[in-house]
Parts: sequence; C-alpha cells; structure tokens
Amino acid sequence: MEEAIRAFLEAVGERYPGDDLEQTPARVAEAWADDLLMGYGVEPDAELTFSRAPDGCGPVVVRCIDFSSVCVHHLLPFFGYAHVAYLPGARLAGLSKIGRVVDAHARRMQTQERLTAAIVATLDRVLAPRGVLAMLEAQHTCMTRRGVRKERSRMTTVATAGAWATDPVAQASALALVRAVDSLDHG
Repeated sequence: MEEAIRAFLEAVGERYPGDDLEQTPARVAEAWADDLLMGYGVEPDAELTFSRAPDGCGPVVVRCIDFSSVCVHHLLPFFGYAHVAYLPGARLAGLSKIGRVVDAHARRMQTQERLTAAIVATLDRVLAPRGVLAMLEAQHTCMTRRGVRKERSRMTTVATAGAWATDPVAQASALALVRAVDSLDHG
C-alpha cells in the first residue's frame, strides 16, 4: 500500500526525499489499514453477542450511532448516523454490540445502500428478531466536495427484515420510533 500511495503522490506532482512527504506513504497506509478500512479484519457476526430476552420484550431502538465509511465509487468518505431498531425474539443484544456491528460494516468500502442492508442482515441472522430496521442518514463528500457540490445534501436509506419488512403498519411504527427526537439527539 505504501508504494501505491507513493506512486499516487508522485503522479500528482509531489517529490521526495527530504520534504514533509517522506513519511506520508507509511502514515496513509497505516490510517487506511488500521482505521478507515479496519472492518475487513472484523467478522460482524462475532461482534454481536446477546443474552436471553425477557418475555414480552418490546422494541429496542439505538439512535444516532456515529459512523464513517468510504465510498467504493470515488474512495471518498461518507459519514452520518445509523438508527437501528429490532423487535427481539429470544435474543437481546448487548447495547454496545449494535454500534460494533455498524462499525464492522462501515469500515469497509461501501455504498450506503449496501451498508444499510448489511447491518440489517447481520442483526437478522444472529439475533433472529421478529423484526429489524436500520435507517442511515449520511453526508457524502463525493457529492458535497466534488461534482455537483451540494453542501447540505444528505442521503437516507432504510432496510428492514421480518415483520417490519412485510407489514406496512408495523414498518411505519418502527420508522416513527427511530425518527423520534429527544434532548439527547444530535440533529
């Protein structure tokens, strides 16, 4: 990766050695491997631990989970919030585990649509809930910093499974839960 980054920098006109860029290829390679794309080294299913859900457990909603990802089309970042809801069956996820699942998928090159579907698929597969829904709201720098340059634009995607995929009334109820605003919300 370092050599490819060095070649990229040289292709845009930067030169070595002895200037501020000497260590840049190593720093960039480390940032991409250890942070931006660390999701390739993580198995999302393994991030989702659970315990037995209490009888009659209602919906569980986790809102405003910060995430960042890299657009597979332009290798530019997109970032925002994931709002995740599920209706437990027999399994109840550890609260922090939902955020870990979001990160495990987001820290790979993605499209937002695929990311939203992957989060739902993992929760559905591991927890076997009666319903699951994810709504992601994100700003894409491939749209705000290049091309059309629409600074305030945001994209919203929704994916569902179980009862929240097949029953429109139940889905509307789940969407209302993730859209609910309280004093802790960021926006």
